[in-house]
Amino acid sequence: MDLKEIQNLIKFVANSGVAEVKLEMDDVKITIRTTLEGNVTETTYVQQLPTQGALQPAQAVIPQAVPVAVPVEAPAPSEESKYVIIKSPIIGTFYRKPSPDKPVFAEVGSTIAKGDVLCVIEAMKLFNEIESEISGKIVKILVDDMSPVEFDQPLFLVDPS
Repeated sequence: MDLKEIQNLIKFVANSGVAEVKLEMDDVKITIRTTLEGNVTETTYVQQLPTQGALQPAQAVIPQAVPVAVPVEAPAPSEESKYVIIKSPIIGTFYRKPSPDKPVFAEVGSTIAKGDVLCVIEAMKLFNEIESEISGKIVKILVDDMSPVEFDQPLFLVDPS
C-alpha cells in the first residue's frame, strides 16, 4: 500500500462519518481515528509488520509535509546548556549517509550552515532529508547510524556560537 492509497483512505474515512477504522493486509496494519464533532482530527497509524527475522518497532506516520528538525534549547542547566539540540521530526530509521558508498553528511566538529542536510530518516521506504535550522558546529551525534528513532528524539548537539 503506497502513500497515495493511505491518503485516499484517510479522506474516505473522514468523509464517511465513521469514528475509527482498522485495516490489516499482509504486512501492513493501519488504524484511522477521527472525532465527529465540529473539527475533524485525523490520527493515522501505519505499522509495518515484520516479515522474517528480527522484529522491528512499529512505525507511525501521519501523511503530511515533513517538517525539518526544529532546534530546541536543552532544558537542564549544565555544561551542555549552551548547545542547541536538533530533534527528529518523524519516526523512522536514522542514516548518517545518503547511501552506503557515500561519505557521511556531518561529523563531530563539522561546521554546518542553515539548510545543510545533517542526515536522512527513512520512513515507509521514503528517505527524508533532515536539514539544519541553525548554523554552528556539531558537538555530538546522539544516535548511531541505522538506528530507529522516535518523534522528537534528540539527534545532534550543535554549538551555535
